[in-house]
Amino acid sequence: MALPTAKAAPFASQPHGRGNLLRRPPSSAPAPAAALRLGPLFWPWEKVKVGPLSVSPMGFGTWAWGNQLLWGYQESMDSELQECFNLALKNGINLFDTADSYGTGKLNGQSERLLGKFIREFEGPIKSPDDVVIATKFAAYPWRLTSGQFVNACKSSLERLQIDRLGIGQLHWSTANYAPLQERVLWDGLVEMYAKGLVRAVGVSNYGPKQLLKIHGYLASRGVPLSSAQVQFSLLSMGDEQMELKSVCDSLGVRLIAYSPLGLGMLTGKYDASNLPNGPRSVLFRQILPGLESLLSCLGSIAERKGKTMSQVAINWCICKGAVPIPGVKTVKHVEDNLGALGWRLSPSEISELEAAAMDSPKKMLQNIFQTA
Repeated sequence: MALPTAKAAPFASQPHGRGNLLRRPPSSAPAPAAALRLGPLFWPWEKVKVGPLSVSPMGFGTWAWGNQLLWGYQESMDSELQECFNLALKNGINLFDTADSYGTGKLNGQSERLLGKFIREFEGPIKSPDDVVIATKFAAYPWRLTSGQFVNACKSSLERLQIDRLGIGQLHWSTANYAPLQERVLWDGLVEMYAKGLVRAVGVSNYGPKQLLKIHGYLASRGVPLSSAQVQFSLLSMGDEQMELKSVCDSLGVRLIAYSPLGLGMLTGKYDASNLPNGPRSVLFRQILPGLESLLSCLGSIAERKGKTMSQVAINWCICKGAVPIPGVKTVKHVEDNLGALGWRLSPSEISELEAAAMDSPKKMLQNIFQTA
């Protein structure tokens, strides 16, 4: 099934307020001086390139859509999740990240099913593949031992999404650390799904700089460009390896997609040692939050000066570093707040201020156990 078409919807107003939605400025409006000095302001309709794709400078992640264990998903949330999708698309966001493993228990694959449903039921313009770019990740399950099985996984995702072709097909993680013989099979699976036209671009997730160079070289030898590398990247995840990965991406022309740009919520200012989230996150928050006073204070100070929220400042930092952040959304309020991260830029001094505070934090976010060197 091809992506449907529908009627356009206008942008909302007041781009710079806390959590307000966005209005496209008149084409005749002069560029602000800050934009000329610092580069694009990156409104959502000012797309960036991910390989052959044109995507909004921020996308949205859908890890929570179907995950009961970590994010408390219930099917009663689906109507608001549809509103989240509609609001994002109407305001220029066209990149939505998911995975074939998203969803717990019987709800495995629920994130993809919901995205497909929301695309079909969206009352707005979907005229070309670039209007909605779905990036999904394929798990390196131990029973996926042939490239054909990996291609079949892609076909299953397309069936759940009910679309003809993915925007980006991604390896969810590398098996180099524990099953190196499986790795080449997975790479060949990417080559096959690209050759068969099942994906418009290919990418990886949780690859470190050394392994990224290897897969980039292998794919290039097969005539397949590597378009993206998705990794945990935020003010809490900016260690030497993450910054080296960013440099490697820049040198190869690979776009870095930043998941968990808000540190699972630690950078929102919503939580402290006496107010922790429910579920497994509380254990991690209890370990890390007490050492983040300096960073959270810095985020709060800059947010106050700029009339922004702490979340918006943290996401804007990722954008200023050249990454495409994909914060997760569960509510309309999340979408509204995240949209306020666009249309402006932190100054160089503010970026330095934030990074100094982050480096001074005694504890950092734990890296994904699947990330390779």
